[in-house]
Amino acid sequence: MNYIAASIAVFGSAIAAAYGNGKVIAKTIECMARQPEMSGELKSTMFIGVGLIEAVPILGVVIALLLIFL
Repeated sequence: MNYIAASIAVFGSAIAAAYGNGKVIAKTIECMARQPEMSGELKSTMFIGVGLIEAVPILGVVIALLLIFL
């Protein structure tokens, strides 16, 4: 049962991160198309947001490892 819970934790966090990254990148591209002069600032903010979103699957993997080995 722990293996199923671990796989659900990893799968759920990966799907959530993929959806979040897609939304962030799509909105950034949309904003760059509207205001090209702010593209540098928007890109740096986007990379910070994507980095924070990518912490979710890492935490999912940690939770999965805890479920398997503890």
